[in-house]
Amino acid sequence: MYPYLRMFKELWKFRNAPPLPILGTHISHHRCWPQDIDPWWELNNGRTLTLYDLGRLPLGQRTGLHKTLKANGWGMTVAGASTRYRRRVRLFHRIEMVTRCIGWDARFIYIEQSMWKDGECTSHVLLRSAITSKAGIVPPEQVLQALGQSPQSPALPDWVQGWIDADADRPWPPVRA
Repeated sequence: MYPYLRMFKELWKFRNAPPLPILGTHISHHRCWPQDIDPWWELNNGRTLTLYDLGRLPLGQRTGLHKTLKANGWGMTVAGASTRYRRRVRLFHRIEMVTRCIGWDARFIYIEQSMWKDGECTSHVLLRSAITSKAGIVPPEQVLQALGQSPQSPALPDWVQGWIDADADRPWPPVRA
């Protein structure tokens, strides 16, 4: 089940936090609870991705993105993700999550997130997100203009551009075996 109570807690907790620019960094802290673990008493890989929502949602709130989405009747969806898992997060461990937008292209906004425990990175995710309307994907430049921020993206890091290029070569739809 989706952690709605935790989501509402995070949004409430950061409701009066200082606003952030679109490229600002949001830092939050979370705990691995019994409902988050797998049979090996570790944070489940799928739940990790769900917990990353708890960093992106307050970032959207603090940047004013949520108000802009609502005002324009837009939605937001994850359109792709690449995740690295490197260190275990066990039951009751406390982690720090770092969330930031790193730029955009003609279609997508790219968000980088990481979880840290005792100074070590446990996982890292690169997400591409699309702003959507009834007509389809809303160009990020239009979204940034609606936010009152510069529509010019900073240069995306080479590793991000490499991921974008590799994903563009990936066949769609996949071959059904």
